[in-house]
Amino acid sequence: MLLAGPDSPAEVRRQLSRWVASGRLIQIRRGLYAPAPPYAREAPSLFAVASRLRRPSYVSLESALAYHGVIPESVPVVTSVTTGRPGRVGTPLGDFIYRHLRRSLFWGYRQIDAGRDQKAFMADPEKALLDLFCLTPGPVRRSFVRHLRVAPEGLDLDRLRRFARRTASPKLMQAASLTVKLLQDERRGEVML
Repeated sequence: MLLAGPDSPAEVRRQLSRWVASGRLIQIRRGLYAPAPPYAREAPSLFAVASRLRRPSYVSLESALAYHGVIPESVPVVTSVTTGRPGRVGTPLGDFIYRHLRRSLFWGYRQIDAGRDQKAFMADPEKALLDLFCLTPGPVRRSFVRHLRVAPEGLDLDRLRRFARRTASPKLMQAASLTVKLLQDERRGEVML
């Protein structure tokens, strides 16, 4: 956007370099900057940064599950899925992990309001759980689901089943069925073993 003005691109780049050197801006990556404290009215949303660092991508897995309140743990690193190359991106704001997901599974997310004039792409809770199951090697076992400590009220179980059927993956359909059974048992007050 800055290059669209009347100033030459070289002058705009020099000014950006000066602002970074003086501590007014944080360079997140080439071409992506954020105002530095105390110049920023609000800290950049890590979810918004994650959505801009690598495209296409959306926040998923444990990060999305924690955001939706489905798991009790806070997650120190924002994890997203992408149809591009996987990897870890370190920035002055924090680290961001991108896991590869095949194109046929790249759905089940929406744009959220991530703070003042900031938007991010976030997985629906049911899709975040399926993404986690998909990217976990081997079959999904009862102990793995128990270890997640999924809040029974955090998921729409019918939607989880529908999403699993949409994937047409036997592994994900089995994992969704196991999760639904465990959560229904927990809702009835039975202990998950």
